[in-house]
Order: sequence, then structure tokens, then C-alpha cells
Amino acid sequence: MFPANNEDSMISNLTSVCALAALSVFVLSAPAAEKKAVDVSKIPPPSDKTGVTYTTDIKPIFDHSCINCHGVEKTKAKLRLDSLAGALKGGEDGKVVIPGKSVESMLVHNIAHVGDPDDYMPPPKNKANIPPLTKEQIGLIRAWIDQGAK
Repeated sequence: MFPANNEDSMISNLTSVCALAALSVFVLSAPAAEKKAVDVSKIPPPSDKTGVTYTTDIKPIFDHSCINCHGVEKTKAKLRLDSLAGALKGGEDGKVVIPGKSVESMLVHNIAHVGDPDDYMPPPKNKANIPPLTKEQIGLIRAWIDQGAK
């Protein structure tokens, strides 16, 4: 066995490690608890248009409203919307598009300005003065996602 002082030291170190681990779990889980619930009733309905594709219908919207911050030259939150692959990959917060489930997709929550105001896209007071997406644009993006995000 170890002498008493080494055993006391080991117990003290183990206690410190456990306390640090518990604190880390608390701190890392706190941001998730702070996220506001999303009122999906405020999200515009999906468009009735069929055959919606990224290239034909969605990329022009993203090029006008999103690429300044989520493109090749600037990639905020590690999210790229200048390609289908980038949109489907997501960013530092994970996937933003859930194919087949627009109402659950973070991208839709953010462009529809529901949930956490810090996540609204484009931000209400942005340097480029890009206006919010219209209900029609949001509906088209929803239809694209609901149709499989292709």
C-alpha cells in the first residue's frame, strides 16, 4: 500500500478530477438548455411547387441572401450554402437541413425568424442591408427540403 500522505493525495486528485468533470458537463450542456423553443406555427407553409431543386430554385435565393456570409470567401459558423453539398453538410452547429423534414430543419427556423433571435438569418441588422426572406422564398425552401433537398 501507499503511505497515508500519498493515498490522501490520490483521493484529493480523484475528487478534483470528478468535480472538474461534473462542472464541464454542466457548462457544456448549459447552452443547449438556453435555446428557445421554436413556434412552428409561425413558419410559412411549404410551396405547392413540385420538382424543386437546389440548382434551379434554391441557389438563386442563397446567392442573393446568404452567400455573403456562407460562401467561399466568408464561411460564418463553418456553414457553406453556395453548393448543395455544403448545405447538406451543415456547419459548426451540425446539420441545418433535414431532408424530408423542413419544419424540423434549423435552416428553416433561422430564415423564418422563429426561435432564438441570435440565430435569425439574414440577421435583422446586417451590414449589407439584406432583407429577410419573403414568405414565398421560405415556402420554396421548405418545399425543397420536404421533397428531399436535391
